[in-house]
Amino acid sequence: MQKGKSSIEFENGPRIIGHASVVGKKEGEGPLGNLFDFVEKDPMFGTKTWEEAESRLQKITAETAIHKAGLTPEDIRYLLAGDLLGQLIATSFGVMELQIPLFGLYGACSTMGEAMMLGAILVDGGYADRVLSMASSHFASAEKQFRFPLEYGNQRPFSATWTVTGCGAVVLAKDGDGPKITGVTTGKIVDMGLKDSMNMGACMAPAAADTICQHLKDFDRTSKDYDRIITGDLGVVGKQILLKFLEEKGINIEEQHMDCGIEIFSPSTQDTHAGGSGCGCSASVLSAYVLPRVRSGEWKRVLFVPTGALLSTVSFNEGQSVPGIAHGVVIEA
Repeated sequence: MQKGKSSIEFENGPRIIGHASVVGKKEGEGPLGNLFDFVEKDPMFGTKTWEEAESRLQKITAETAIHKAGLTPEDIRYLLAGDLLGQLIATSFGVMELQIPLFGLYGACSTMGEAMMLGAILVDGGYADRVLSMASSHFASAEKQFRFPLEYGNQRPFSATWTVTGCGAVVLAKDGDGPKITGVTTGKIVDMGLKDSMNMGACMAPAAADTICQHLKDFDRTSKDYDRIITGDLGVVGKQILLKFLEEKGINIEEQHMDCGIEIFSPSTQDTHAGGSGCGCSASVLSAYVLPRVRSGEWKRVLFVPTGALLSTVSFNEGQSVPGIAHGVVIEA
């Protein structure tokens, strides 16, 4: 049923019956390295181009999640997935062979939240018995599209984040064993006029704050009702901005807050500056680190809030600002 201005509460929360994460070599060397289902040391994933590599990454992750759920691709009613590349080419070429009806999504780095939110609505509404929600990113394909060719060797400011080579996928079902999605909050576009594309955390933090505030208001809850409030990839810069924005509104989440972009890399040894980013950042950390703790009962209820910076090379070159968006998904044991 509808809750407040922007949220939905599910009477029978869809279950997460399978989940998988696949990452690259650098991510495998980070603090969460032993938690991922598969670490690929070849950044090309056995292909000839970066874009093909990301497609291969998606295919492996999707197949792994479906297998872990004890299913086959034929058992999945819909696939909701996206990436950072133009026309979603990593997704379209990556999942083509699975032959699952596809909703291609673009929410920048918030795509995993959007995919899970819409998947949960489909399952709870009776329009699908099982869906697969997935998002990916690849360091090299993203750098090639949004910034500079890798060969250029440009310097990165300390506010910059490192695009994660990774993919996360979850299988949602009406029935089964696993954590359940009990509610969602759809974020709106928030634009504070920032134009620094090398400081994604600052661009996305206001949207994260807006969604968290709206969520707590819609569900009449406080931050203490959650074991963790997990943002996508604000990094160390965006985290401080988020906490300050919320503090100004009388909300303190410092005790519960966790950021996937901070968790996935070790800044002291991996030279990732502000942390990790990309669609695959929150998606892979959710699958590898968050869901096992909810499944075990260590965390009873978490709010997953992946964040996205809605820019393109066109908008950036035309001098436009970088709007942000964030979506909230409540996951309970």
